[in-house]
Amino acid sequence: MFESLSDKFQKIFKDLRGQGKLTEDNIREALREVRMALLEADVHYKVAKDFVAGIAARAVGQEVMQSLTPGQQVIKIVNEELTQLMGGQAEPLKLIGKPPLALLMVGLQGSGKTTTTAKLARRLVQEKRKPCLVPADVYRPAAIDQLTTLAGQLNLVVYPSRADQKPEEIAREAIEYARQRNCDTLLVDTAGRLHIDTELMGELERMKEILSPVEILLVADAMTGQDAVQVASSFHETLGLTGVVLTKLDGDARGGAALSIRSVTNCPIKFIGVGEKMDALEVFHPDRMSSRILGMGDVLSMIEKAQEAFDEKQALELAQKFRNDSFSLEDFRKQLRQIKKLGSMEQILGMLPGMGMLKELKKMKVDEKEFVRMESIINSMTKIERRNVDILNASRRKRIADGSGTSVMDVNRLLKSYEESRRMMRQMMGGGQSATKKKKGKGRRKRAFFPF
Repeated sequence: MFESLSDKFQKIFKDLRGQGKLTEDNIREALREVRMALLEADVHYKVAKDFVAGIAARAVGQEVMQSLTPGQQVIKIVNEELTQLMGGQAEPLKLIGKPPLALLMVGLQGSGKTTTTAKLARRLVQEKRKPCLVPADVYRPAAIDQLTTLAGQLNLVVYPSRADQKPEEIAREAIEYARQRNCDTLLVDTAGRLHIDTELMGELERMKEILSPVEILLVADAMTGQDAVQVASSFHETLGLTGVVLTKLDGDARGGAALSIRSVTNCPIKFIGVGEKMDALEVFHPDRMSSRILGMGDVLSMIEKAQEAFDEKQALELAQKFRNDSFSLEDFRKQLRQIKKLGSMEQILGMLPGMGMLKELKKMKVDEKEFVRMESIINSMTKIERRNVDILNASRRKRIADGSGTSVMDVNRLLKSYEESRRMMRQMMGGGQSATKKKKGKGRRKRAFFPF
């Protein structure tokens, strides 16, 4: 996400840092390039103009001009202004009131409303709430079935809507349905259109009156750029939005919508969609997003992802197994499954400070199917083989390769990675060289942990 804008910003700031001393001309030239970069990223022209004017007012002052590192000072100012432009801080959902509290999901057709509704319900379950999904889109074929299926996958309560019902009737009955099942939150998936019309808005206004929602969330496609901003303005004017969910942000190299919506509508971005999986919905943190755009990484988000994916008890058990040399391929398989929960490797690496500037990283494409192959290889082993790799002779490796639909070379690569990585983990945990030699003396194989 934001790849194009991030590249341009990093080039501009690299030139600034190369200047031993900055003058007003240096700064104004850099800010002219910043303004052009924003416009090319499809940021609203007035937003780009005001943004650059705000930076200029601070950047030509004594704070920067007399600094020992003027280039870094300008970057600091840009980071702060960029954070403010996107809202300053994360805006949580306001879930206060008598249950069931209603969240009205609105937006145009194709923006990802139905999937986002299910993703948001999943997040609420993690926050110890009991949501009820309400399919109220009676116009799009299979819209009710889609949300019902997603609810089934997530084991959530769903109101049994019918295509012959009116959306207002669904909304009214869903409140009592949720109350009877002790649900504290209603997530209402409404109908969309290919464009904004009076019929759509009238229906949403009537549903708003029935539900009295604590949140009215617009689901907008980030890749539509300025169109998403205009849609947000129209919906906000009619309904009074409380927040925006930007979907498909992982595929948006420009970022115009994310940088413009708050400033144009004064409506906060509360969540961003960064993938198709049910866990690919993140809280929008303006400060972290600003850091990503400027190539400073997003370590906090990476830590949060790891905390969600890795169980603390399992981590302690794993550490103990490394210490007493009992880490098996079964444990290795568990780690592969947890690593997959973190998301794509490109996303994870992109959160590391400075990694966005490496051309090698941008060219690198991590084969996500490699994790599937590795797990298939381990699944094709017997329990004894997974617990003792020493017995994996040539004939066993051939059988494992045939059983997993891979090659002997793939099996050997997995085992080599397993051995090498385990050696590194032992050294990191204080096993040191003496422990390695001791194991070598016993003729034991060294095993690995990470596949890369």
